[in-house]
Amino acid sequence: MTASGLARRLAHDRRGSTIIEFGLIFTPLLTLIFGGIEVGRIMWVQNALMYSTDEAARCASVSATTCGTPTQVQTFAAGRAGAGFTTADFTATVDSCGNHVVGTHTVTINIPFLSRDINLSADACYPK
Repeated sequence: MTASGLARRLAHDRRGSTIIEFGLIFTPLLTLIFGGIEVGRIMWVQNALMYSTDEAARCASVSATTCGTPTQVQTFAAGRAGAGFTTADFTATVDSCGNHVVGTHTVTINIPFLSRDINLSADACYPK
């Protein structure tokens, strides 16, 4: 068999094309799937942070026994959402708007070929 005959025969052979196509699509598909999961997780953590700050600001205004000091407010906020927040994630102050609670939390996204920290924040103010 001549070289041109072999090349012509290999050019028309389609038996390995499926694995090549899968290999080309696999990485973007995997990134898309895990990216969607991570976006959902980050949205859940952001919602939990907002819920914690809202509840803590309200608690500081309504319940002096449970949330009478900034440390108590921070502890209340950290335990409220169930998202693994610590008291260091929250700051409680009294501002012109009332009891003001600010929450910040850093989340690391884990997508194949990409790892990055995202800073989330939420604040709430509840009148006295």
